[in-house]
Amino acid sequence: MKITLLEPYLTGSHASWASEYASFSRHQVETLALPGRHWKWRMHGGAVTLARKFLDSAFCPDLLLATDMLDLTTFLALTRQRSAQCKTALYFHENQLTYPWSPDDCDRALKRDAHYAFINYVSALAADAVLFNSAYHLQSFVDELPRFLGSFPDKNELGSVEAIRRKCRVLHLGMDLRRFDPYRPAKSDGDGGRPPLVLWNHRWEYDKDPEEFFRVLERAAADGLEFQVAVLGESFSAAPAIFREARDRLGERVVRYGFVKSFADYAAWLWQADILPVTSRHDFFGASVVQAIYCRCHPLLPRRLAYPDHIPHELHARYFYEDSADLQGKLEGLLRDRGASPPPPADFVERYDWRQMATVYDDFFESLV
Repeated sequence: MKITLLEPYLTGSHASWASEYASFSRHQVETLALPGRHWKWRMHGGAVTLARKFLDSAFCPDLLLATDMLDLTTFLALTRQRSAQCKTALYFHENQLTYPWSPDDCDRALKRDAHYAFINYVSALAADAVLFNSAYHLQSFVDELPRFLGSFPDKNELGSVEAIRRKCRVLHLGMDLRRFDPYRPAKSDGDGGRPPLVLWNHRWEYDKDPEEFFRVLERAAADGLEFQVAVLGESFSAAPAIFREARDRLGERVVRYGFVKSFADYAAWLWQADILPVTSRHDFFGASVVQAIYCRCHPLLPRRLAYPDHIPHELHARYFYEDSADLQGKLEGLLRDRGASPPPPADFVERYDWRQMATVYDDFFESLV
């Protein structure tokens, strides 16, 4: 079976997902992609460029696998002489209907923000299958569609919501988790007496709520607790100022600050880390959280978003917090006695590894075609 994977925004987790699926799949996968920048222009114009690439290609797929950054309707209209017989699947890494907009984005104030959600809506309407990386993501998207369509003046087509719902299913994000294994340190009798290492390994953006993350750390420091901090993850030119401010306030506790380009170095930091306090207000899956759990880092997770899927239900009381005070108390308890609560079993998140997920993807796409 032949698959053309269409990705207008090839960077970060999108790029990993695309290249890794092509590598692990038993099918023949061709990727047509554009560089991961100018996301709004990619959603507008990416379909035109990828349509040209598709028409120029000699590859004849049975299935078109597009991501949420593609205007699938425009792509299909421009390629109908070759794509009309292809089945189509749309994979939502994220969506613009429920993704929190940056408070600094002028499009929202100018009421130009609805168009990107509309592209997601009509793309889902046109696809044969609509796939989401988590149950939370699927449910939040479908639940929001009636309100979104109802905001338009008439002919709201609310019946289309059920048509989309019938095509939806969860197809968890595939990840090459075993790639971390070679960097796992050899067993030792102790930690060398160093303080517990607290980890941040997410994007440096507003939706991850870095203010809350650093607030609880600064309170722990004020209480006299010993710890170190590794601030990893990708940063951008408009990263929140709290990162610089917290680095100054935490001083020598910050043992790593900034993006780690080398995977080997990134993996080594995850295996070394002890505690992962997560404060995100938005996460449709949480790849960085899953990576840290796999590397035996103790997560402290808010009881919301996609996170409950990553921990066995019977262990939720140990690894989830209810509010800021609960997070503070659980973090400080771990800092006082890092051995008081072991990390969750890594085998629970191993189900996301491509060695299991590739077969799930392949079987589903075969059934679709």
